[in-house]
Amino acid sequence: MRQLPEQSTERRVPTSADVARLAGVSRATVSYVLNNTAAVRISEPTRHKVREAAERLGYVPHAAARSLRAGHTGIVLLPTAHVPVGPLYSRFFNELQWALRRLDYTVVQYGSLGLDGDGAARAWAELRPVAVVSLGEIALTPHGVNVLKRSGAKAVITLGPERVEGAHALVMDQREIGSRAVAHLMERGYRRIGVVMPEEPGLGLFSHPRLAGARAAAEAGTAGTGDGTGDGTGTGDGTGAGTGTGTGTGVRIEPLSLAYEEKSASALAARWRTLGLDAVYAYNDEYAMLLMRALQDEGIGIPGETAVIGADDLLLGRLLRPRLSTVRVDLVTGQRLAELIDRVVRDPGGEPERHDLMGALAVHRESS
Repeated sequence: MRQLPEQSTERRVPTSADVARLAGVSRATVSYVLNNTAAVRISEPTRHKVREAAERLGYVPHAAARSLRAGHTGIVLLPTAHVPVGPLYSRFFNELQWALRRLDYTVVQYGSLGLDGDGAARAWAELRPVAVVSLGEIALTPHGVNVLKRSGAKAVITLGPERVEGAHALVMDQREIGSRAVAHLMERGYRRIGVVMPEEPGLGLFSHPRLAGARAAAEAGTAGTGDGTGDGTGTGDGTGAGTGTGTGTGVRIEPLSLAYEEKSASALAARWRTLGLDAVYAYNDEYAMLLMRALQDEGIGIPGETAVIGADDLLLGRLLRPRLSTVRVDLVTGQRLAELIDRVVRDPGGEPERHDLMGALAVHRESS
């Protein structure tokens, strides 16, 4: 009995030639339409026919082939070992990605665990990104910046307190947040100040500079940096800590390890009175709310026994009782950063620029 030939279970991948035949246009026209080439004028009816044909066939442009022709991809690379957590930064990075997508870039987050310095730059360069926004976890060098540019990256942008030769710098100095928080507590007369250091991976990028800023404020003794009036100011459930002038004399800064979980907060609160602290800067509002609840469960009055201040000015902190003092962080919009990336990609020959990405202001409420 004659066997029928086996039919291939794999469907043929549609090509731009298939789209061109179905739409009745040239392959060049298909390329211009689907790659959104602005330099060539194509009528809207023709564009519609090409897109309709591509959709019917299930055709999408080949990114690798397109990048070979252009010498780079449309990828904006966000290399990170750990995605920054917290509503403030999540909102910023989400906004950045949406804005870049509207500008027709493809955003790729690159897991960079195990990479550092020039090795990381070479790994990123293999993807031929048109732009790289380094979040600061890996210290780029001038050589690494040059590797990326020679591979086709038109924009290399770093986030952090330090500038790298050849790269555009977005200065996000976390030290200012810690400095503002401790200066506020010193103004209120507190002298024995804990600083929460989150145990979660990746947050050292933020917490260590904030601790450095806290220590610098204590050493300088420069209170009087100005508090925001905020909303819901009040005396809380205690009188706080006297009327010190904030000279910094005898100010103690004590780092405190804390995981973002109730068990860790309860353990820290249970030994709180043995630490001899009268205030705490709790990294951000989320850790502040976690620790404040645990302290209250231990019967520790806030701010009567211990003042608490967070950072990020989250709405939930204003709904607590006592209302949470905080450091308000004003980030530039993700849209503005996306526009900078797009401008540099289109005109890569300019001198590297420096932009301040955030400001900080202490907001006094009932918890301090």
